[in-house]
Amino acid sequence: MSPDIQHDRAAHRFQTVVDGVQCVLDYSLDSAVMMITHTEVPAEVGGRGIASALVQAALDTARDEGWQVVPACSYAAAWIQRHPAYADLLA
Repeated sequence: MSPDIQHDRAAHRFQTVVDGVQCVLDYSLDSAVMMITHTEVPAEVGGRGIASALVQAALDTARDEGWQVVPACSYAAAWIQRHPAYADLLA
């Protein structure tokens, strides 16, 4: 499954709707440092790789924009540890 993830730059949020349920990744941006603060995938749509897709979309955007990343969200931090190709983005 590959959810359609939208980046709402004004709200500092990546989001997707799966089976009518909104899933989000929130971040703050200070200069060129993205701090991933929260990832939320409600239980009724959990276990489908949605959180992983949200984190990857955020990190791919950070790479494209030349931003560094601080994974304050525990899920995002664990995801980066499992995907060392993104470790170069860490601030």
